Amino acid sequence: MTGTKFSSSDRHAAKRTARAKWRLSGRVLGVLVACVVALGACSGRTPLISGKEEPAETLYNRAMSLLTRGEGTDATKVFAEVERQHPYSIWATKSMLMSSYTYYAMNRYTEAIVGLDRYIRLHPGSRDIEYAHYLKALCYYEQIADVQRDQGITRKAMEELQAVMKRDPNGKYGRDAKLKYDLTQDQLAGQEMSVGRWYQKAGMFIAAINRFKEVIKTYQTTSHVPEALHRLTESYLALGIKDEAKKAASVLGHNFPGSEWYLDSYVLMTGIKPKREEVASSISRKSWFGRAWDSIF
Repeated sequence: MTGTKFSSSDRHAAKRTARAKWRLSGRVLGVLVACVVALGACSGRTPLISGKEEPAETLYNRAMSLLTRGEGTDATKVFAEVERQHPYSIWATKSMLMSSYTYYAMNRYTEAIVGLDRYIRLHPGSRDIEYAHYLKALCYYEQIADVQRDQGITRKAMEELQAVMKRDPNGKYGRDAKLKYDLTQDQLAGQEMSVGRWYQKAGMFIAAINRFKEVIKTYQTTSHVPEALHRLTESYLALGIKDEAKKAASVLGHNFPGSEWYLDSYVLMTGIKPKREEVASSISRKSWFGRAWDSIF
């Protein structure tokens, strides 16, 4: 039972369902309808739940028909009825996972996560277990708030995405989880930068420096590092600590020689605004730029 393969049409009733107000594209709808017909689809006029026991596949197909029509709430009720009437059937296993997907598509993430936790606990050997973990990670990932708010959900998303990456490192779920994991890191780095800028603007330079250092240390692969190095340069100069400012600017120049942030740091340190190509060439040789930089110290 736990080894039942969940059909691709079931598993990939794409998130486009929810994002387009449950209007599936003609191609996806065709695949789903074909699946339902092949399994013995029910008429859309059949009562939601008849009140008497029905074949498991009949109930399951009715739930799938409801899902494809965008009637998610009704679909979850019928999926639940499959489990109630036929708890040990392969259809109950499929319904448990598909019900969670339906909640996910409706943005009802709490119910989706509860259902996925139950599926993972009861069917750890299922061939769809990787998908269940992946869907659970998506439930957290899609709740990520903006950088101005608490990032507890973001950290939970990272935790779940890491679990998927570990379980399926070379598979499609693992690869997509890696992309989303990188985006969550960028989100957390963005929050650190936002707080650091606030401290810097308020003149609390030590607190700002600590935030910018955290970005460089913990989120060194994100897009925020060049700015963090520049802000460090600014903050150290504001405190009169020129040696540390030079170090930060040097690291910025070595790793991001063509960035706008490095140009800004150079202006801060020298009072000269160079051309971008002069900045780039100075990294590999002692040009006029390099000599001018050294002369300050």
